[in-house]
Formats: sequence, structure tokens, C-alpha cells
Amino acid sequence: MSTAPSATVNPGMDPEVFAQFLEQLQRYVRERLIPAEAQVIAGDAIPEDLLAEMREMGLFGLTMPEEYGGAGMNISQYIETIHAISYAMPAFRSIISINIGMVCSAIKNAGTAEQKAEWLPRLAAGEIAAFGLTEPGSGSDSAGLATMAVRSGNGYVLNGTKRYITNAPYAKVGLIMARTSKENLPRNAHVSAFLVPLDTPGVTRGKSDKKMGQQGSHIGDIILEDVYVPGEALLGSEEGRGFATAMQSLDNGRLSVGAAATAQARRFLDTAIRYANERKAFGEPIAQFQLIQAMLADSQAEIYAAQCMMRDAIAKADSGQKILMEAAAFKMFASEMCGRVADRCVQIHGGAGYLAEYEAERFFRDARIYRIYEGTTQIMQLVIAKQMLKDFAAGVG
Repeated sequence: MSTAPSATVNPGMDPEVFAQFLEQLQRYVRERLIPAEAQVIAGDAIPEDLLAEMREMGLFGLTMPEEYGGAGMNISQYIETIHAISYAMPAFRSIISINIGMVCSAIKNAGTAEQKAEWLPRLAAGEIAAFGLTEPGSGSDSAGLATMAVRSGNGYVLNGTKRYITNAPYAKVGLIMARTSKENLPRNAHVSAFLVPLDTPGVTRGKSDKKMGQQGSHIGDIILEDVYVPGEALLGSEEGRGFATAMQSLDNGRLSVGAAATAQARRFLDTAIRYANERKAFGEPIAQFQLIQAMLADSQAEIYAAQCMMRDAIAKADSGQKILMEAAAFKMFASEMCGRVADRCVQIHGGAGYLAEYEAERFFRDARIYRIYEGTTQIMQLVIAKQMLKDFAAGVG
């Protein structure tokens, strides 16, 4: 169990300014992003004019310090922002969250002053980043990491393949995890992190993978063949910190996924309520049928529970607590809950829920990935259980 310092570590944006920003964003989501969803689906991409608007609103630099062009949000404000934007289709969150919650978080936490000065302003301005951990033979298993970084002069030569990497087809830079030791070392000290511009000679990208859902968001391979990077590319100028940096960033990533799943579940439920009031059977709206009401009520209760978990976890994060277990528990519950709400949304639609003409079919497909990325439900169970056992052995409780 975590223990909290008494003061907030990062006060973030002025609360009144943030409240105004959030209200503006919620209006933008409903008036601009949701109406554009059909266009995103048709083109399997976010239109450039929308990306330009998102950059202009500062959505790529939410948590970055103001001196680097960001908004300086704390964790609570960042996750509330992700929750707001995730009421729209998932592509809009995916394009910004890897920048903010993963790559920028790693640079802020572990980067040198020079790395922060070079990369944070560019990422805050909207250059797109990718987070390169997963490989064909490894995901959460750091011991299976195969990508190697071998010293060469003042730099390193990287070889390996990264798989299922969000934003890979169009990212400008990748934070690449690679072995700097052939042997597996304690505390995963064999893994280091490198900032690799993806136009570096030797870097190629696989084609964008066709997915079950989440149109407009793209994943693909990043292939590194004798890629030379200077020593300044090593994050923090220190070998062996890559996996620890990745895990710190994954806490933010898991909070982001949990917030997205919670917001998507709300969208699904709102759609189901609207349909249940419009669809009539036996002379009355199906919303009047008690078994339909039971599905609506179960969904509302579960969404409320996820919202409470989210706000508890982000408050602890802002007070400086370690939230490994809380982030994992929230991500696990919210992603599983989102799947259940999506299923009920289809069920309430009946036969119409199976047709692509209605949103419920897309919702069902979009929801499935939340239980997989940033750590599967099963990995989350292991993270939670290991932390519980560690706390028990230390007499914490």
C-alpha cells in the first residue's frame, strides 16, 4: 500500500484555467471530433486540418513544462483531459497519448538537460513519437528482449525489430528499448533506452497493420538494421535504466488507457440509452423493459466505479505516491468493464447492433484492444499480485 507525502508534488495548471480548458475541449469533442468520425473511418486517418487544430490547442504538450512549450499539467489534469478527448473515437487519443504519457514522460523523468531541450519543444509542437518496447518475441518480458545496442566509437549500433508500435508508420522519433548487455542483469539493467529519429539510415518501417478496430490509429513494425546513433541518443546518458524508465512511463500509459476505456464506456452507454428510448417494441420504447434497464444500470454502476478508481489513482500520483498497483488495477478493471458495456450496447441494439450501419458494431470492435495493450489483463493481475505479496512481506497493510 502506498504512503502519500502531505503536499502535491506538481500543482499543475491553475485550476480555474484548467476548468475553462476542459470545458472548451469537451465542446470541441462534441462539435468537431465526433462529427468527423465518419471521415476518419473512411480515410483510416485523422485529417490534416484536425491535426493542425489539435496542435494549435496544445494537445501534444499537455504535461510538458511551460519552458518547453507545454501546458505544465499535473497527472490529474492530464488524465482528465485524456478522459474528455476519449469520448470521441480512439484515434484522437492515440495520436497524442504516446507523445505525452510515454515518450515525453520518459524524457522528463530520465533525460539529460540537452535531451529535454532538444526533444520536448518539438514533441510539444506536435511532432509524433513512438514507444519501442514490444518485439516479435517479447512484450512485457524484458528477459526476452532481442534488440541489441552495441558500442561503436562514441555511439551505438542498433539491430532488432519492434512490433505493434503505435504511430510507427508516421512517427518522427522512437524511444527504443535495446539490450546493452547480452546477459540478463538484476533489475533489468541489461535494457537501455535510445532516442532514435526514424529517418536515421538503417531504420525501416513495416506497413501499417490491418486491425480489428480503432480506425485512424496505426501500428506497425520498426526495423533497425545497423542503425548508428551517437552517444547523446542514450536516454539520460546512462546504460541500464531503459526498462525502469519504460515501467515508469507505463504507469502513465495505463492510466491513459483506463481513462480512455472509461470514457468510451460512457459513450457506449449514452448511445445505448438513446437507442433504447427510440426503439419501440410491443408498443413502447424498449427502455421501459426491466431487463433492458438492468443492463443500463449495471453499465452505469461499473462506469462510476471506474471513475472513482481513476480519480483515486491520479490523486495519489499527484501527491508523489508510487501507483504501480493502482494504475494496474484501474487499467485492468476499466478495460474489462469497457468490454462488458460494449457487449451490452450491442445487446440492447439487438439485430441492429450487428450491423455496421450502427455505431454499436464499431464500439464492440474498438473496445477489445483495451484489455491487451499497455499490459494485458493477465499481466495486470501479476503486477497487482506481486505488489500485494511484496507489501505483505514488508508488513505494509
